[in-house]
Amino acid sequence: MLDTWRTREISVDHRKATERYDGRRVVWVKDVAIGGGDAVVIAGPCSVESREQVNSTATAVGRAGAVLLRGGAFKPRTSPHDFQGLGLEGLRLLRDAGDAAGLPVVTEIMSEDDVAAGCEFADMIQVGARNMQNFALLKKLAKTRHPILLKRGASATVKEWLSAADYLLHGGNENVVLCERGIKTFDQSLRNTLDLAGVALAKEMTDLPIIVDPSHATGKRSLIAATARAAIAVGADGVIVEVHPHPETALSDGPQSLTFEGFEEMMDGLCRPLRSIAQGREVRAAA
Repeated sequence: MLDTWRTREISVDHRKATERYDGRRVVWVKDVAIGGGDAVVIAGPCSVESREQVNSTATAVGRAGAVLLRGGAFKPRTSPHDFQGLGLEGLRLLRDAGDAAGLPVVTEIMSEDDVAAGCEFADMIQVGARNMQNFALLKKLAKTRHPILLKRGASATVKEWLSAADYLLHGGNENVVLCERGIKTFDQSLRNTLDLAGVALAKEMTDLPIIVDPSHATGKRSLIAATARAAIAVGADGVIVEVHPHPETALSDGPQSLTFEGFEEMMDGLCRPLRSIAQGREVRAAA
């Protein structure tokens, strides 16, 4: 009897996230479709530091092919002595930069108190890895119907990740995109371990769109382009990467931030396999 109860309990933990639809779910962020078949690229600085920095980055990533601008205004940092973001002023600067470049914007909020401001200035709200199981925040975001980018916790299983998504879905917000950003393992060679098998598994279990964050997964600039290509190859609906005009002076995550030139090279490398995938689909459709 106990084993039966446990099996039933596990099976309903993420029942909304694993409901099957006719085709995969698509989440719209203004005029950008995530999960619609075309891989999307979200790019921008880890932290909004100044008007000049975020404006130049928005222009550069938009010109290279990014379709959403990311940027942090509220920064959850491991040390209280590190840069914590510009807060509300950072949100305003991000909004202005996105509007000028013609890009919808996504930003992270950290608490229930930030929800109203986040929804006012951003087109998509990011729930960071540290807040994946901040259930009070998830319940409040569920009431907004705002598109949510839900990052996987650093030590979360795939089932726990989907259960966190269920808090949003069960609360009424169907606009959920999952984000794999690496998990903690015994290997200290990189910042985290990119779990591409977990992405493939999640794609089997849920119809929700899934993107990958190779910046946080690796923590190493030289590996971002390769892992971005791998993410698309395994079926991810897009990637989110960090870009900075001068990574060596960045106030946060400089070593994992691409230069403008590096981002252009990554985009060029992504376009080739994307064209091949599209051509393959056309051939199969015609057969």
